[in-house]
Amino acid sequence: MKFIVLISSLALTATSFTVPTAFSPRVSSPTATTGLTRTTKLFAEEYGASSTSFYTTTEKQDSYDDLDSILDAHCADKQLQTVIREMLDACADITEALRTALVTVEGSSNTFGDAQLSVDVIADEIMWDACKTSKVIKDGASEEDPIVRTIHPDNEYTVCWDPLDGSSIVDNNWAVGTIVGVWGKDTGFIGATGRDQKTSLVALYGPRTTVVVTLDDGVYEFTYGCTPEGCQLEDGTFAPWICSRKDIKISEDCKIFAPANMRAAQDLPGYKALLDHYMADKYTLRYSGGLVPDVYQQFTKNQGVFSNPTSEASPAKLRLAFEAAPFALLVEKAGGKTSDGVTGGSVLDVVITAVDQRTPLCIGSAKEVDRFNDMVCMVN
Repeated sequence: MKFIVLISSLALTATSFTVPTAFSPRVSSPTATTGLTRTTKLFAEEYGASSTSFYTTTEKQDSYDDLDSILDAHCADKQLQTVIREMLDACADITEALRTALVTVEGSSNTFGDAQLSVDVIADEIMWDACKTSKVIKDGASEEDPIVRTIHPDNEYTVCWDPLDGSSIVDNNWAVGTIVGVWGKDTGFIGATGRDQKTSLVALYGPRTTVVVTLDDGVYEFTYGCTPEGCQLEDGTFAPWICSRKDIKISEDCKIFAPANMRAAQDLPGYKALLDHYMADKYTLRYSGGLVPDVYQQFTKNQGVFSNPTSEASPAKLRLAFEAAPFALLVEKAGGKTSDGVTGGSVLDVVITAVDQRTPLCIGSAKEVDRFNDMVCMVN
């Protein structure tokens, strides 16, 4: 068998290059380094990659706090600590299930007539199991079957969840997630608003599993199953959850946009003009079609805007209690802003009158949500 190796003329700008072996440091000659630098600059100038990709600036820490230490320091309510731990345990179980389950049609459908996938059913069962064994959850409601069910009448919290947001892209092996909103028994969630939530959290299942949670003084991210140096427990094991980001902030300006429901631009001149603005001003498009990754990036990039307006021909799909309200609490706690897509007011102030209530949504960096309100909602 003959092997043919094609080397591009660009690569030849490096006159010599040392190929690193596994686990060896990447060492090359000064000539090669200079050549590679020239090549990198050429690509950056030619394609603009370096200025539009928004690579992480997060630096490695010497140590990381575990979940318990963060909750003890930043969540005064012990019952709230308990429900957060229970929900993160469920997210860990969903993580393990996604690693082993095939994505197949289950043969059943949810209450909306959508065919359920095996992973939808598994994730939902894990969430219900967490509620049944909970020490603090009173009621549960799933986006798969939007009925409020009382589990433990004397307990404290009503929990609403979308067990696996992103069913239409999970077969691609793209990132998906779990969305959870928690209301107290003093309000429940029917007749309440998103602002009445005691906490909310969103899990993102990608190459890693990360969860953002609202605590007393801000938004914190926890990463599952990581083993960074310096984080061993006394017995040599690692805590299941470590705090990977603290007090996350979303800046008021951004250059990243995630435009959902672009069909509505055919009916809404303001939305078409907004999309034209993003393109003309060279915003970076980061959109997968999954609500969780498309909004979650705002916490890792510290900026961004997600827009999902509606029109008569393209009605609202996002569920207020299961999707919009939990994400809105997180984003606003991090300094971002939300719009109900109609009045321009915060989606956290919309009264939840039905379990399956739908809503338009714009969420993210404050100035971009203001721009959405001006151009799409025509509030000014």
